[in-house]
Amino acid sequence: MCYSLVKRSTEYKTVLAGVQREGCEESLNVQFKKGVLDLCVLVLLDKQDRYGYELVQKISEQIDISEGSIYPLLRRLTKEGYSTTYLKESTEGPPRKYYKLTDSGRTFLHELLLEWKAFSDGVNQLIKEGVTHE
Repeated sequence: MCYSLVKRSTEYKTVLAGVQREGCEESLNVQFKKGVLDLCVLVLLDKQDRYGYELVQKISEQIDISEGSIYPLLRRLTKEGYSTTYLKESTEGPPRKYYKLTDSGRTFLHELLLEWKAFSDGVNQLIKEGVTHE
């Protein structure tokens, strides 16, 4: 299954409109996070192989996420062929499952980065045009 941030952002626009009407601002933040977690995980895996909890810790330095939000995403990325897994011994307990980006995952990451740049540039431009400083 291949999808894009642009398509997802369109879907989220509808979801977010409903969330705003219901006055549930915290859920709005959750929806924003869901839209970018794939990108965050793929970017981190592009730098080096990582285990799940390590990804949670690294992403949590920048974005408030729950540990439970990463593992289903990792399973899906592996199922879709964007990552592979292997076990590696740990000095602090049982072996850890590491995730490694595949060539297909790197291609997908490149596509997501292009779409993210276009999306975020567009949003930033709208904010710039819409915000007035008096």
